[in-house]
Amino acid sequence: MQRILLFLYSLRAFLLFILLEVIAIWLIVSYNTQQGSVFFNSSNQLSGKILGTKNNVSEYFSLREVNTRLVDTNAELLAELEMYRKPADSVFIELDSTLMASFEFKGAKVINNSIRLSQNHLTLNKGANQGIKPGMGVFNGQGVVGRVKGVSDNFATVISLLHTELLVSSKIESTEVFGSIKWDGASPKNAKLLYVPRHVKVQVGDKIVTSGYNAVFPEGIAIGKILEVNQGTDTNYLDITVELSTDFTRVSYVYLVENTIEAELDSLYINSELINERQ
Repeated sequence: MQRILLFLYSLRAFLLFILLEVIAIWLIVSYNTQQGSVFFNSSNQLSGKILGTKNNVSEYFSLREVNTRLVDTNAELLAELEMYRKPADSVFIELDSTLMASFEFKGAKVINNSIRLSQNHLTLNKGANQGIKPGMGVFNGQGVVGRVKGVSDNFATVISLLHTELLVSSKIESTEVFGSIKWDGASPKNAKLLYVPRHVKVQVGDKIVTSGYNAVFPEGIAIGKILEVNQGTDTNYLDITVELSTDFTRVSYVYLVENTIEAELDSLYINSELINERQ
């Protein structure tokens, strides 16, 4: 304490000078209209810039929370949209579970993502405690991302669409012709559309979407567009290259979709002794 007092005492002349300067400026500003106006305008501009910078910094550090809220809100809206998109029957049967089939949506953030392997995965910041289950479909605003493989209490791993063993049931939107999307391990921007017969008329630029013929994705989620069509070596099917709509180098937030009647469908296939190709 004594050292602080001695330090201030050594600066007594400078501190007195500063005090007198402040008093002088205050007197000039208070009793001279022109100088007062200039001073207050300048101080307002400086204060405005400081407050604006502070607000921008605060907004920047709150973006993560804002994005999380937006993803959760969008997931709720997707669920409502899916309800309105259900095909209407001429007669409404409340207990008909087939007609009432629906999907539930959740949002999550990607905390890890690989694109350079032959079997790529993503990691999400939500798990079993947040309602995430194995088998749920994963997509974002651009298109299909993958499918949940495993979950812990607060995290989940996802098989990426850039995985050589993942098949996604799909269709050509303009012709309703069905096929399966599979990544060939080459470019992270492209995949192959399999099982499209040679007699089908396919055009470059045709949009590829999910077919809805499985228990994973609703119908109509974007996958990509046809980039190239060749006859291929297989005499039965075309060799079709698809440009993926999802940019896997920039996947940050995703939606997860769950089919609420998946267990019923599985039971039906088992009882009917049929193979359920849940691609």
